[in-house]
Amino acid sequence: MVVSSSVIILCMAIILDLLIGDPKWLPHPVIGIGKLILLLEKRWNAGSSKRRKGLGILLTFTVIGTVYVLSFSMVLLAFQLHIALGIFLEAYLIFTTIAINGLREAALRVYVPLSQGDYPAARYQLSMIVGRDTQDLSESEIVRGTVETLAENTVDGITAPLFWAFVGGAPLAMAYRAVNTLDSMVGYKNEKFHDFGWASARLDDIANWLPARITSVSFWLSSMFIKGANRKLALQVTYRDAKKHPSPNGGWSEAMVAGLMGIQLGGINYYDGVISRRAKMGDPLRELEGKDIKKTIVYMHGGWIVFYIILSVFTSII
Repeated sequence: MVVSSSVIILCMAIILDLLIGDPKWLPHPVIGIGKLILLLEKRWNAGSSKRRKGLGILLTFTVIGTVYVLSFSMVLLAFQLHIALGIFLEAYLIFTTIAINGLREAALRVYVPLSQGDYPAARYQLSMIVGRDTQDLSESEIVRGTVETLAENTVDGITAPLFWAFVGGAPLAMAYRAVNTLDSMVGYKNEKFHDFGWASARLDDIANWLPARITSVSFWLSSMFIKGANRKLALQVTYRDAKKHPSPNGGWSEAMVAGLMGIQLGGINYYDGVISRRAKMGDPLRELEGKDIKKTIVYMHGGWIVFYIILSVFTSII
């Protein structure tokens, strides 16, 4: 079996992320993407519902097209100058789209104060990675919020960009990151963005559809090497509960992790004091504990490793 160049470049990007994470001093393309979205949103998000929806569609394809063309042009020029420069630039751009180290560090920033009984600090750190109100959360609710975020963001932050990088290299990985950034900035169902962000939210759902399901399978396969995993229950829970999630994709990773760990996710959340009832996923065979955060980090790593192996084998075969 011949190892393709994309497999090697993806491996370089992953190693970069594991080694240096997301240092502040390193230029990050997502900042530029965010500024472009903000600029266009301020100019275009006005007028009638129909006009906002149309301009929202234009925003989506303008941002994604711009990011793709710029990334493609940069990589093409780099390869024309020297193959080593092209490989490095492509690996670097892909590295900026994944967040293995970032997700792990964010979860540990919640876990450490929680394990020391410092609930205010743990709640504050959780508020940095979730949109829900955290100021009054109990220990189990802090854990639930962290586990849910880790499970769901394994797709957005790791496996989906890897998937699109396998499909179309750095330009497509960057285009995916543009889609994801659009969804996070304008893909809300409130009055301001319901119409303007419609296209961004729908495209994000489409882009994550297959990666989310492969990630769920990857979690399950990785559990064969993780002590205490309840693989039979995980399959039952995922089949039963994954579609209950408000996102067409988020439930697949959350339900699988809940089943493997024998815990229940979902329930009541508050957003700016307004109650939100999230469908429950998994069976509450035991109470959530602080150590479940570290256990979810293990599943996160196992999941992306198996995901990478699956795509590497598939890419090498074809």
